[in-house]
Amino acid sequence: MKFPTATAVGYNRPYLMALRHRLEGVILKRHCWGITAVCVLLLAGCQTAPPAVAPAAPSPATVVSTPAPVLPPAPVAARTDDLIIVAGLGFHTGTRVVVWSEKAGLNAYDFNPTKQAGTENHGGRRLALPGGKPGGAEPQTPWTLTGLQKQIDQFVLHYDGEGFSRNTFNVLQQRGLSAHFLLDVDGTIYQTLDLRERAYHATIANSRSIGIEMANRGAFPPEKSKELDAWYATDAQKGIGLRPPANVGATGVLTPNFIARPDQPQIVTGVLNGRILKQYNFTSEQYAALIKLTAALHRIFPQIKVDYPRDVAGRLVRNKLADQRLEKYHGLLGHWHIQNNKIDPGPAFQWDRLIDGARRELAGDKHGVDGP
Repeated sequence: MKFPTATAVGYNRPYLMALRHRLEGVILKRHCWGITAVCVLLLAGCQTAPPAVAPAAPSPATVVSTPAPVLPPAPVAARTDDLIIVAGLGFHTGTRVVVWSEKAGLNAYDFNPTKQAGTENHGGRRLALPGGKPGGAEPQTPWTLTGLQKQIDQFVLHYDGEGFSRNTFNVLQQRGLSAHFLLDVDGTIYQTLDLRERAYHATIANSRSIGIEMANRGAFPPEKSKELDAWYATDAQKGIGLRPPANVGATGVLTPNFIARPDQPQIVTGVLNGRILKQYNFTSEQYAALIKLTAALHRIFPQIKVDYPRDVAGRLVRNKLADQRLEKYHGLLGHWHIQNNKIDPGPAFQWDRLIDGARRELAGDKHGVDGP
């Protein structure tokens, strides 16, 4: 599939950053506050995200022995390092996002077909058949934001099993698969595709969902849990930390010298799709970033309810959802809710922490907060 043509200012972050530096230079030289508003407006690049922070008011003049003009403080420009791209438009998230066009980005559009991977790693979102069933045709015209808001109603969580996002991306490329987002152990989010695309991550849910792969070694049955010992080691001062085997090579984590530490020091045991599993938790940095992203996705796509599948007692469903329920479900899902041979994001994942955090993010938002 060809790389899509940019259709909005918010689509090309390197262009935005260069434009920002040029405009700020003009502002500082001419002390022209009028240009600040233009800079903020151009950098925002989004329709429904919260407004950019306005520049601080100039400081009052100060009496000095030698009269001199008092310069206003430097303007506060809108962030451009937290944007996600939807149909060519940029939307703020409040957390670090690296998009595919950046130097450090992971670009799923740059795909080389192979015998193993097949001819493509993503496609266009397909229209639903009558009754909401998947399998319809791709629309004749490109998806718009309004169309996507009617189509997208699920956010599917995966763990990657490779430990680090850059390693995971390489594996996905080799297998002809993709996910819209990858969440690394330091909380960095990578966006690999515009959300208008149909990423190949969750079979029948692909056309209606957004997918994220979260860096984690994964969950194992008790008889194979020694695999975790090869990846985690105890530090006498700071406790358990991720220490990958030497053959893993460079991790690609953006934060220098970052040591990933599970949010809980002990292994978590649980049952998913009838299988007993052991897993170390995700990092606190990952939870913080995922909370921000989840809230942002709900603002953009209100059909993604901020909740997870629950049983009649209000507890997390730990098995695949029945087909009829899955068709009607709107909200967050684990991969195991879609396929009975899947177990990600694993028993250690703290669903209530994510949901409660995202709802707090939305609590003061005019869009409101979903109930259970």
